[in-house]
Amino acid sequence: MGDITAIILTRNEESNIKLCIDSIRHIVKRIVVVDSYSEDNTVDIAQKLGAEVYQHEFYNYAKQYMYAVDIANVCTKWILRIDADERLTLESAQELEKLCRENLETDVNGIMLRFCINFLGREIRHGGMYPWKKLSVYKTGVGNIENRNMDEHIILQYGKVIEAAEDSKHLPFKGLTFFTSKSNWYSTREAMDFFDSKKGTNMDKKTWVKMNIYYKLPIGFRSWIYYIYRYYFRLGFLDGKEGKIFVFLTAYWYRFLVDAKIFEHEKLGEEFKPTGALRL
Repeated sequence: MGDITAIILTRNEESNIKLCIDSIRHIVKRIVVVDSYSEDNTVDIAQKLGAEVYQHEFYNYAKQYMYAVDIANVCTKWILRIDADERLTLESAQELEKLCRENLETDVNGIMLRFCINFLGREIRHGGMYPWKKLSVYKTGVGNIENRNMDEHIILQYGKVIEAAEDSKHLPFKGLTFFTSKSNWYSTREAMDFFDSKKGTNMDKKTWVKMNIYYKLPIGFRSWIYYIYRYYFRLGFLDGKEGKIFVFLTAYWYRFLVDAKIFEHEKLGEEFKPTGALRL
């Protein structure tokens, strides 16, 4: 067992939470769940599986995660940030435990996990989405999370980051109605971040590229470029019909909708209102 505390943020994840916890429980010392007042059996399932469960009103993922780290009072060497729709495989769990053990006293302070996204029942292997990498594991006290409304990342204060070799699973798909509704919810939060970024915030590399290169392209045009890049240049078409739908909706539903909300805000001057937790 690794010297690891796992932190999971949840809301209405009864279909995911058991499989998520089962995939990590044999390699972590503690599992801490911070729930946004789920209306299903998420809390009961997590508690029965041995997780420590706290409930806290949701504002955004960054603030929720900051609360989770604070309330957990973590004493282990490492923290694993994992979403309810993510799974470690047997191989990736064994590898993670090994990497954490080998780097207890080294200058390696972060571990990047690799994920394979599943959409419409198909693994997405192209379009620049595989492997989807995320700094998910870091030494306690060394990492902070970006204070953003959307697409927040862990940033290390110092030390090296290494990358896992084994794939883990990311299973966010719960039907197209859920996917498009969640994308609409996300788009408001990203539009808020677009305007907040002008005030200057601490960003990781991916966020900097998005804010300082992608958003410098003309509004509307950038979502088209995003589609062309993902579908043709990064070979998204090799993922079949599922890949076509995934890239199209990501570009022309999500990314174009972000642009539309930015335009709406600039033209009408209406202030964004906090979206709260996702409710479907």
